[in-house]
Amino acid sequence: MKEVEKIAVPERMFGAKWNADLVHQAVVTQQANSRNIVAHAKDRSEVSGGGKKPWKQKGTGRSRHGSIRSPLWSGGGVTHGPLKDKVYAKKINKKMKNAALFSVLSKKLADSQLLVLDSFLSDKAKTLKTKDALASISPVIKNTRALLIAGIAHKALHTALRNIPKVSCISSASVNVYDVLNAHTVVFEKDSITELVARYSKKLPSAADTK
Repeated sequence: MKEVEKIAVPERMFGAKWNADLVHQAVVTQQANSRNIVAHAKDRSEVSGGGKKPWKQKGTGRSRHGSIRSPLWSGGGVTHGPLKDKVYAKKINKKMKNAALFSVLSKKLADSQLLVLDSFLSDKAKTLKTKDALASISPVIKNTRALLIAGIAHKALHTALRNIPKVSCISSASVNVYDVLNAHTVVFEKDSITELVARYSKKLPSAADTK
């Protein structure tokens, strides 16, 4: 792999200071908002049966019970169990979210864990060819998590990469703090980094420096 050309990128996107607290807040928010709530315990109003009083109130010598739906009964409702109605979502404003992403991208670049390639689609994207191409970029990618950020038009690349262990692929429109931070090596296609810069150009100051 050799250097072909240099790409001018905004200083605020790839030269930002590392902010661990802000990045942590952005990651926690993203994980909370993507959480799929499946745990749910039925309370006594949701358990089936129990429409009839088990036995009469007095005269049996046993404790008084009104329904087998009671949490005291085996198979009855659950008290204080997990509910699917619980909301785990968190909020973070756009400026903080963008600043966290820029901080992570800058950290990856500073640690030499960010690469930019001309393109992965020299011909039809095949899993074997793509795997060999990744190995030729850097031996480190073989044993660590890698994130390939493809151009929006390169949909075939997602199919070629989905069966390769420890390698994931997202489009430039889906770049987020968690995926970038979770990867040891981040590989941009030239088109994708151009699209990413264009996506945030309206949100950056017009007098932003370039690096």
